[in-house]
Amino acid sequence: MNFLRNTKYLLPFIVLTIGISCAPKKSLRLQELQIAIIADAHLQDVYGELQDSEYRGVKNPKNGGYALIRTMGSQLRSTRIFNENYFAFLAALDDIAKRNVRYVLLPGDFSDDGQPIHLRGLKRILEDYSERHGLSFYLIHGNHDVVRPFNRKDGKVDFLGEGGKRQPIMSHLQMYVADTIKEHPVIVSRDIQNLGYYESTNHMADFGFFPKADHIYWESPFSDYTYDTYNFEQAKEQASLKNRSLLLPLNDVPLPDTSYLVEPIEGLWLLALDANTYLKKERLGEETDSKDYPNTGIGHDNLLETKKYLLDWVGKVVKSSEEHGKTLIAFSHYPMVDFTNGATPEIDNLLVGSQMQLRRVPNNKVAELFADAGLKLHFGGHIHINDTGITTTEKGNTLVNVQVPSLAAYKPAYKLLTIGEKEIMEVETITLDSVPRLDEFFNLYEQEHTFLRSISDQNTWNKAVLTSKNYHEFMTWHLRELVRLRFLKSEWPSEFASFLLPISGKELLALSQTNTSEPLEESLIKIKNNHNKASGYWIKARESAHKSNLDFDRFDDWSGSDLVFDLYRLRSADELAFDDIGLERLDQYRLIIESFLKQEKSISDNDPMRSKTLTLLKMFQKFMNGEPSDHFQIHLKTGKVIPLNNKRTD
Repeated sequence: MNFLRNTKYLLPFIVLTIGISCAPKKSLRLQELQIAIIADAHLQDVYGELQDSEYRGVKNPKNGGYALIRTMGSQLRSTRIFNENYFAFLAALDDIAKRNVRYVLLPGDFSDDGQPIHLRGLKRILEDYSERHGLSFYLIHGNHDVVRPFNRKDGKVDFLGEGGKRQPIMSHLQMYVADTIKEHPVIVSRDIQNLGYYESTNHMADFGFFPKADHIYWESPFSDYTYDTYNFEQAKEQASLKNRSLLLPLNDVPLPDTSYLVEPIEGLWLLALDANTYLKKERLGEETDSKDYPNTGIGHDNLLETKKYLLDWVGKVVKSSEEHGKTLIAFSHYPMVDFTNGATPEIDNLLVGSQMQLRRVPNNKVAELFADAGLKLHFGGHIHINDTGITTTEKGNTLVNVQVPSLAAYKPAYKLLTIGEKEIMEVETITLDSVPRLDEFFNLYEQEHTFLRSISDQNTWNKAVLTSKNYHEFMTWHLRELVRLRFLKSEWPSEFASFLLPISGKELLALSQTNTSEPLEESLIKIKNNHNKASGYWIKARESAHKSNLDFDRFDDWSGSDLVFDLYRLRSADELAFDDIGLERLDQYRLIIESFLKQEKSISDNDPMRSKTLTLLKMFQKFMNGEPSDHFQIHLKTGKVIPLNNKRTD
């Protein structure tokens, strides 16, 4: 074996003496090799079958088939959709196959919630594309793929049933009592339970989690061999989850870590990191369930305490990759770098509740540790946003973290990585604007909407979502309704929301010209009700628009409600949202932001609305001005990220 490894570098010269047609493909394919990354697919098998129940789902009059789908109401209140992303996943794989891409990474949350029915469906799809198109898939677990490390009772109350009513499906008896007015009787099927590490990993065993005979190399953090001593049989034995488990402090039993390194083609190392950590739940005064191990939910921050061994392993992998001349690409479910474009202070000061997932922002120390361990490029998911984050340490080491958008959220897309020469990587974001079969369940949602109106449901969703002509439009509606039905209620201080949402763009521009000694609320009353007293503000606003070559009257085309929606569009899609918002609207926002920023030093502590407005606009400005995230180059030697388009016009 060692002899073969020592002589493999001589083979290209030997082959060249035979003839150019026999040139070694593997050594030539790495440059310009493309890798697709699909994060947070959250695949729910809408046409799956429950193996232990006769229930087939709701009958679709459009095609006579039965579908296991969730309600539109539940989709529009969730940060992800559950049904149409099934078709989006197929469309993404079709697009990848057409581009002749052969390697696909799925950095976590590839399933709805790790249920048997959905894992079977995902496996069937991946095997089909592997056989028909030669795709190779490499997966790593997310928090939705292994909800708990052991099998766990679960279910969903929001499947869509006949006549538009909800259909609860539970994995065990007596888990839920149905509301007979709004719901059908409960269906019981163990296919809806959450599978633990062993069962989930074994379902998806063929997709990176274990070594294969055709892999050039494979290891885990617990392997005791090296690249030069690699033996497939030995690797296979050490790859068992029993050998890849660790007893963490506070836990009673060792739990698996499914991290792995694989070399599927000569020169390419794919590093998959399992950043899930499950710690035994302590219940003061109660008996603790021996299998109740919740996910800490802090992703790579676990490295600072409970999973330090993973960082040590990464350092060894980086060193080995350099020694053997390998191109190293890392991916995991969680981000490694702050994904807020530096707006963390503003988000924390203004918003309440979940605060745009602020608790999921990794500790800066994590990025520094990975960078100083030598890691240069990482692809993450979990947040359902499009973003690029860069960390440079005091030692001069740089880590670039690419956040991959979800196919199940705005703006649906996947990333396409092209490996170039001289450690230059090109990353392109491929959006899914059109998806075949998008409206396959729309007539069933019509039934749901009709039923909700018949029982006078107070929170009925906007039926206009069913007018969507393409996936882009559908997911825009999803975000709009998500903001209206959930985020405005859960993340925004009610007084500030009541103040901001009705304001017109013109009025906001006029407010940016007001005297800061006057509370902003009083200025707004003047602007709305006493044009004579506010005439100076209006004159300044018009002049300001004219100096910026903007049509003053066009500021009336939007309101504070639109501004908040656009804030969430930028938060979710970064520069992918620019085309949707429009350059003119972005320029209007920039003018208002610049005008308010001039007031910053003179704002009184007794003017909370002006202070909150300024905080909001600072956040907005930062969301508009992040690192390139659509189409860009990454220079690994320098850590520089260079845009390959001109979308940012700061």
